[in-house]
Amino acid sequence: MAVDVALAFDTEVISADSRQVYRGMTLGTGKDLEDYIIRDTDGKVLKEVPCHLIDIREPGYKYSIYEYQQDFHRVYSDMLSRGKLPVLCGGSGLYVESVLRGYEMHEVPENPELRRRLEGKSLEELTEILKTYKTLHNTTDTDTAKRAIREIEIRDYYQTHAETLTGYPAVPSLVVGISIDRELRREKITRRLHERLEAGMVDEVRELLKTVQPEDLIYYGLEYKYLTLYVIGQLSYEEMFRQLEIAIHQFAKRQMTWFRGMERRGVPIHWIDASVPPAEKVSQVQELYVNFAQK
Repeated sequence: MAVDVALAFDTEVISADSRQVYRGMTLGTGKDLEDYIIRDTDGKVLKEVPCHLIDIREPGYKYSIYEYQQDFHRVYSDMLSRGKLPVLCGGSGLYVESVLRGYEMHEVPENPELRRRLEGKSLEELTEILKTYKTLHNTTDTDTAKRAIREIEIRDYYQTHAETLTGYPAVPSLVVGISIDRELRREKITRRLHERLEAGMVDEVRELLKTVQPEDLIYYGLEYKYLTLYVIGQLSYEEMFRQLEIAIHQFAKRQMTWFRGMERRGVPIHWIDASVPPAEKVSQVQELYVNFAQK
């Protein structure tokens, strides 16, 4: 839909996906790069829709939301200078909301003393410590002890340096979401998981493990967590598929919870029925944008 909208407005897409920034992590993050290439019936390329902030870091790197804000505003400013209307697209709710509402996010240095105090603590203990800093809406930050320690480190920094933090301005935007029936969403997720596995997602993880340590790949969660556990022999194929399928369904539910929360926090979302034809979706967005621009 983002590509269709970008074509209608003769513009470009900015990704808001926390894992599509990594090179080589293509099937596991669902980049769908072919979707940005428009072809005729003979397969000839007619047009490529530029998509920014995909494939900008090496796998194994710990990309932060602070870096995302910097990267987003660099691309955003460039597009505006060229007269292009930015189309932001992605499922990482915090990334989307951080730029729409101008969240204050900053590069957080390592805290060796804090890390020493946390070293050796169980994942359960680390989770309880993290709860003293913030409400845990999902389990992403507590997938592993390493990830939980980093999140505690970040939250501690924000708490002790509040007076020095400055953020980017909020970005006034028309926000559009796709509303889909829950059972249909579940069917699409399961079908898509089968398709990506058949397309070589396991081989993609094997290739990544040649240069990235298993624990660093597991850090990225979902597909990379369960496929890595399968490749290194800790899960059978059937266990991997079952656990991953459940995890993706749970993640999709958390995404919707986040976006509903965005609405409560003052970001109105215009929901478009997933079942309507693509051209009608675009037409609805165009009409919404005319009204938005007039305001």
